[in-house]
Amino acid sequence: MRFLRVSLFIIGAVVGGFVCFTYLPMLLQQIYGWSRIPEPERAAYDPITRAALAALGLALGAAVFGNGFERAIAGWDHLHPGDRVNIFIGTFFGVIVTVPFGVLFSQQGAIPAALLSAGMMLLVACVAVYALRSIDDMLPWSRNAGRGRRSDLKVLDTSVIIDARIVDIVQAGFLDGRMYVPKFVLEELQRIADSGDSLKRQRGKRGLDALKQLQSSDQMEVANHDRLAPPQGEDVDARLVRLARSLGGVLVTNDHNLNRVAALQDVKVLNINELALALRPTILPGENLSILVYKEGSQMGQGVGYLDDGTMVVIEGGRKFLGTEIEAVVTQVHQTERGKMIFAEAPGWADEQETYRGRRRGPR
Repeated sequence: MRFLRVSLFIIGAVVGGFVCFTYLPMLLQQIYGWSRIPEPERAAYDPITRAALAALGLALGAAVFGNGFERAIAGWDHLHPGDRVNIFIGTFFGVIVTVPFGVLFSQQGAIPAALLSAGMMLLVACVAVYALRSIDDMLPWSRNAGRGRRSDLKVLDTSVIIDARIVDIVQAGFLDGRMYVPKFVLEELQRIADSGDSLKRQRGKRGLDALKQLQSSDQMEVANHDRLAPPQGEDVDARLVRLARSLGGVLVTNDHNLNRVAALQDVKVLNINELALALRPTILPGENLSILVYKEGSQMGQGVGYLDDGTMVVIEGGRKFLGTEIEAVVTQVHQTERGKMIFAEAPGWADEQETYRGRRRGPR
């Protein structure tokens, strides 16, 4: 890359110096003539003037070729292939349309002809690219072709790697196709694994172990398509969405906000948490539930247990069964934003409540 930068710098300086030394005096001569400066040709072709113009051309050419071309190449690499095809077709169309007008423009002189031809070619090319973009959905090479023909590539984000359930899902055969981990996600995971916080460090190491297991199954790629991702100035989530869209792939995440942003940009998302919620068993009031009373509840006499999927069960009268597995009867099921909350009654609790109410009423 350094050799290319130096080469473009030298080429730009030579081309810029030559163009300014050869053609700018002609432009100056016409400007001097319009301004009614005495002896415009002699003033324009003065050796000192031409030397100054050549120096200006050297500086401008080196700057444009050295920096502009490097940025243009970097920008070109980050373009969607469909956008590249549109630009190529638009430029070609602009050249074809402008060539017949070159003969007419040549009658105005060399410099006006060059400026008019370049301006017309640029204008026609821009109109052609805009027209192609307006029918983007109909073009087989367009950036939106992925909406109809998506690849099977699954782009993993940091949250789903740290979660590590992705390994079990893949091994169970519920998620097929290739897995892809961008380099910037891997770097973020490495920073977490090297964190001074012991909890973050443990989560990062768990994520690296999960990646190692996925890599051993020959289903994972790392950093092969990162040139399609936006530059490092954007945050990781924005780069993930843009990368998944460019690849026509599927974004796999546990991040609810990233899920919503990706959906707004028409990127397909697989959320492991949503999958876990969908796989939770359906429990109805009146059913019996085998559950271990794990701890005391917030109210008197209550106990709390948890299902295998982490759903909390509040058990009325369960406090006396602390540390024991019982058959509780489900009374209510509440759906919240974080999931379900189940209320149940311990064995004999209803009879105890009836006896207690009878004592409160007393004999008639």
